[in-house]
Amino acid sequence: MHRRARILLTMTAALGLTAGVSGCGAETQADAHTVTLTVVATNYGDSVHKNSLGYWDRVGLAFQTSHPGVRVVAKVYPAGTVDAKVAELVKQGRAPDVVQTDSFAEYAAKGLLYSADELLSIPVQGAFVPSLAEAGKVEGTQYGLPFTASTRLLYYNKDLFRQAGLEPPTTWQELLVAARVLRAQGVKYPIALPLGPEEAEAETLGWLLAGEGGYTDSTGGYDFTSDANVSTLKWLKSRLVEAGLTGPVAPAELNRDAALEAFLNGEAGMVNAPLSLMRQIEDSSLNVPYGTVPLPSRTGKEVPTMGTADWTIAFKSAGHREQTGQFLDFLYGDKYVTEQAAEYQLLPVTAPVSSAMRADKQYRTLWNGLDALGNMDLYPLSETSWSRVSAAIRSKIGTAVAPGGDPGRVLASIAQTGG
Repeated sequence: MHRRARILLTMTAALGLTAGVSGCGAETQADAHTVTLTVVATNYGDSVHKNSLGYWDRVGLAFQTSHPGVRVVAKVYPAGTVDAKVAELVKQGRAPDVVQTDSFAEYAAKGLLYSADELLSIPVQGAFVPSLAEAGKVEGTQYGLPFTASTRLLYYNKDLFRQAGLEPPTTWQELLVAARVLRAQGVKYPIALPLGPEEAEAETLGWLLAGEGGYTDSTGGYDFTSDANVSTLKWLKSRLVEAGLTGPVAPAELNRDAALEAFLNGEAGMVNAPLSLMRQIEDSSLNVPYGTVPLPSRTGKEVPTMGTADWTIAFKSAGHREQTGQFLDFLYGDKYVTEQAAEYQLLPVTAPVSSAMRADKQYRTLWNGLDALGNMDLYPLSETSWSRVSAAIRSKIGTAVAPGGDPGRVLASIAQTGG
């Protein structure tokens, strides 16, 4: 989760149930012919919205009603620990049947996973949003089944913009003018630029795409040192950071959570943030007046939007291909795709549900994100080196815009991490 994909969540004490089993998987006397499917998933719950275990309970119980020979045992773990838990189980030879997490390439490369073709019915496979289905492939074969998706939007404080006589920016020049006016009005962070170690890979990708670059080239291979990428970081450094428009904390030291907190407190005029910030604003008592627009591109030209996704994968080791496929077909029905997206302010991963939510006014807050679904650029998750590369981005990218920083040299250093 991605973190790519990360959503601002406050994990509660309820997450302490890592040894617990969902209601649908409670230890009962099972029929000798019953197949047990094990599921390990990420918890999206917080103090307001329910622990994700309830979601898996509902899906599992409903599935068991129509498939009495299959039992579903589900456990959820915090986003920061689920990957380690899965790695531990795989090492012990006890890989779950189904895992819902944010990565898949390393397991796919080792031949441990079923492909989508081996699991899903043709209608379910065909329903995935094409850009997400494509991102789930390794060497042309889809192993990652998209489970959730999100994007980043530029949030702006409507009150601060109204007081300054500003309109939401559509180009970098308009964004620069807005930031200058907000600074003149005494706004602490005219535009927050979180390039600290928490999730700098998301902020960075958004800006690189807006500058008509990105992490990869047209073939899908890494392309960090392109002229467009270097130019984008030079613009951020000279026009925003050195001009004092990004606030009192250096971007290399500003984490995403701190940037979002500044926006919630009315100290930031603009910030890039996931869709889940809407939910946090609505759940809080701060009532910050906000609007959202896509992050402006350099010239206003339409460019891909930075996106994140989490994935469902299925391990071969338990040998339950038929039952796992039936369960995943059920999981990706319209009912549960809609439920997951609506509860946690995420984007649906299937085209039919996306169209239905875009036409329904009760999901109005998601419309900007839904409009971006077909034109999202995600992390290069099919690269088995991505975990190392993303760690290098988090630790180094902020220095590219620091005093004395050299964007080209920093990008070249990150590129070397990818091999």
